[in-house]
Amino acid sequence: MSTAQPSTGSRWSRFQAWAAKDNIEDYSLRYAPKSFRRWSPMACSVTALGGIAYLADYSIGASIAVTHGASSAVVAILVAAVTIFLTGIPISYYAAKYNLDMDLLTRGAGFGYFGSTLTSLIYASFCFIFFALEGAIMAQAMLVAFHMPLWLGYLVGSIVIIPLVLYGMAALAKFQVWTQPLWLILFAAPLVMIAAADPTGFDGFLSWAGNDGSTKVSAIAVGAGAGVALSLIAQIGEQVDYLRFMPEKSETSPLRWWAAVLAAGPGWVILGAAKQICGAFLAFYVAGQVGFTRATEPIEQFLGAYGSVIHNHAVALTIATVMVLLSQIKINVTNAYSGSLSWSNFFSRVLHMHPGRVVWLGLHIVIATTLMLADMFTVLNTILGFYSNVAIAWIGAIGADMVINKGILKISPSYIEFKRAYLYPINPVGFVSMLAGSALSITAYFGAFGPLLAAWSPYLALAVAMVLTPIIAIVTKGKYYLARPNPLREEIEKEPLWAGQTLQDVVDGKSYELPDMVHDCPFHGGPISSLTCTLTKGCHEMCQSPSYVDGVGAVELGLPVPKPRASVEVG
Repeated sequence: MSTAQPSTGSRWSRFQAWAAKDNIEDYSLRYAPKSFRRWSPMACSVTALGGIAYLADYSIGASIAVTHGASSAVVAILVAAVTIFLTGIPISYYAAKYNLDMDLLTRGAGFGYFGSTLTSLIYASFCFIFFALEGAIMAQAMLVAFHMPLWLGYLVGSIVIIPLVLYGMAALAKFQVWTQPLWLILFAAPLVMIAAADPTGFDGFLSWAGNDGSTKVSAIAVGAGAGVALSLIAQIGEQVDYLRFMPEKSETSPLRWWAAVLAAGPGWVILGAAKQICGAFLAFYVAGQVGFTRATEPIEQFLGAYGSVIHNHAVALTIATVMVLLSQIKINVTNAYSGSLSWSNFFSRVLHMHPGRVVWLGLHIVIATTLMLADMFTVLNTILGFYSNVAIAWIGAIGADMVINKGILKISPSYIEFKRAYLYPINPVGFVSMLAGSALSITAYFGAFGPLLAAWSPYLALAVAMVLTPIIAIVTKGKYYLARPNPLREEIEKEPLWAGQTLQDVVDGKSYELPDMVHDCPFHGGPISSLTCTLTKGCHEMCQSPSYVDGVGAVELGLPVPKPRASVEVG
């Protein structure tokens, strides 16, 4: 199954060779086929959680505590964590069940084919903002340990990521699994060392006012802190980029399948919140020695913690540096990988061309490096607080569509339809809900409705998006979910074993699994893959023509009837 599709006289002949290699391309624009999904639920889960090694959580938690005080910071972190966990459950479930990345999921969850183009930019911006943030943390460590200038550290930290991301899930799975045990040891070590060598070091943490905060919990401080933490809500997209490789739900032990989905999906935020609280505490622990500004830097936090037991500065610095570099490489391979997927989806729709995921990987790293050179680390709270208003409206609209419109109202199709031939360009259900929620919350963020709503503006975005999503679906009677029915997908819903069957694309002559197929394209005169559909100009209008009647199902296509499964896999 090739990503670049050769066609005489077409643009495909100009594509780079890597776009034709699935082990590099990693199905960046398509459904992840059953034949490629060789990993067990546990392997998918461990790989997805490997990216949670990032240290931005430490900086975020420290920044909130320094700004608002430790007690408000802890409450804010927990409030945001509960929100992220709950909104992540339906997204993780549908992504793992239908083996789709965040962009394809968004298309069918209330946004439409071109409507999700905007969310691709939102998601790509999340990936390069956090790539830059994590890269800046890595450069800080190299400055302290090797006296390497920050600008050079930014470049080195970016370039080293490229070879690790080239080969997609196959390489990332091995890297994350192999490095996870060492990271877990280094993650637990700081608190263990302080508890053993300096147990009084924990005294007074919750009453710490930070630089200009308060010793007491404040509603405005909690809202503002939660807003910063909620900027991480789009992290669920990166988890989904791994969860799409989960094995078939119908052929796996339900307990193992659900455990992996919940752990690797919304479960990331449990570890994330723990790291944020650790970051807040370590900032408190080292602020008296290094000052408030440097206390938000993870390298200084770990150096201070390890130094409580290891009194040899060189040894403590070495361990702290290993922790920082390992953590940042583990997360930035994920940021770069997910960013390349998002850019691939964005440009394929805008330009109707796909030179390969690697091209967009390069673009992603260039943008992130530019942000690092612009010193975005110094305005961390402002960037993340503003971004969370947009990200949470997007996630809220998707979650409401899946839970309310699909699950309760039954207005939205039970399955996720991502193929261009079956979708309207824009579905107002999610698209309008997200825009309205973002616009209102950003207005509140800049103080139009007073200081309280300014602090809690992300939750205003969430509320508006989640309320409008079912309302618009009811008003439009679900008209804009499907431009035409997909009877083949409906057949697969009845019998999941259909998913493993294949059809031949009449354009490139290759076989693709049924969930990836437009089974009866009027423009090409037969079955085509979703990628051919995406990259062909002119066919979308014909598929949606009222004169086109589509009634072909799996049986009518002459596909072999799948054999009934003898047992459910439990190994």
